[in-house]
Amino acid sequence: MTVRVPLTEQRDASYDILIGAGLIREVDQLLARYCPAPAYAIISDSHVGKLYGESLAGALRDARLQAQLFTFPAGERSKTRETWAALSDQMLDARFGRDCAVIALGGGVVNDVAGFVAATYLRGVALVQIPTSLLAMIDSSIGGKTGVDVPAGKNLLGVFHQPRVVIADLELLGSLTSAQLSAGLAEAVKHGVISDAEYFAFLERAYAAIFAKDAGTLQRVVQRSVEIKAAVVAQDEREAGKRAILNFGHTIGHAIEATSQYEVPHGEAVAIGMVYETRLAESMGIAAAGTTDRLTTALERLHLPLDRPDASQVDALIDAMRADKKVRAGEIRLALPSKIGVVHGNDANGWTVAVSESSVRQVLVNR
Repeated sequence: MTVRVPLTEQRDASYDILIGAGLIREVDQLLARYCPAPAYAIISDSHVGKLYGESLAGALRDARLQAQLFTFPAGERSKTRETWAALSDQMLDARFGRDCAVIALGGGVVNDVAGFVAATYLRGVALVQIPTSLLAMIDSSIGGKTGVDVPAGKNLLGVFHQPRVVIADLELLGSLTSAQLSAGLAEAVKHGVISDAEYFAFLERAYAAIFAKDAGTLQRVVQRSVEIKAAVVAQDEREAGKRAILNFGHTIGHAIEATSQYEVPHGEAVAIGMVYETRLAESMGIAAAGTTDRLTTALERLHLPLDRPDASQVDALIDAMRADKKVRAGEIRLALPSKIGVVHGNDANGWTVAVSESSVRQVLVNR
């Protein structure tokens, strides 16, 4: 199936998200349709590069397309300016021109780093996203956000650069561990909380089928989450308004990631962030009573954590939140739910809420 992301700011930047089984075996044909180029730089990490990158490069060369694989060490700790610079230099050494295209093959870190390379290489070249994890399929490959982490915080350097196409091959989910599935499901739960109560209820019921990797169930998860994120991105390409709702759980979640030196994976950190932020929303009278309880029950079924690690000290978390991209005029701002399926806010009054440090501190202390 195909989900269209219609962008109004730059109509020629609109693109399709392709969802199906076995699409990676058709990549040469899909590139010819969506992103023809004389040369393709496949950027992946050390894990996915071995699983799929080498065979993809070989398949493209067999189809008489010029393709070269570039890899970097797997993990969030490689999402740095140094990795971006190394990949850019390697492409320059290989003489990739302005008419080349970058293929981002991997999970969320690869999506962000390779996208940033594509956005800046020779002032910008075409980008194709081929996500290989559930989290990447339903979140990081969609929306054009690219960038790297820096010592001051997560994703603080980057640029919007939309892909020509996103190719989500459901068969690639078969290689994921239960923990990797859970990481992606945190974003799926987020989509249900902010936009679709029926989808949230489906996730509550379907957890066993998800971890059994039932094909139909996984397709429904990917399809509905993609539809939700694509719809939000189409309304707000550069996060000037409603797109902020996609940050639910991420302000506290990113702080947990950063203070743990990225020992806590992104999906787990977002799950924890959603719990604390929903608890805060209830304490402020924004979220309906019982919203946190229902959220925590769903997250437990999906094998996701609920509490910050003991090593995540409250002062350090708040310091990290002060550096968050969503801080305005020194205020910490959060996207908060009103109830399952409905996010607080509107276009007139904004989609985030300013919260005091004392309120954040109180909810973090009372675990």
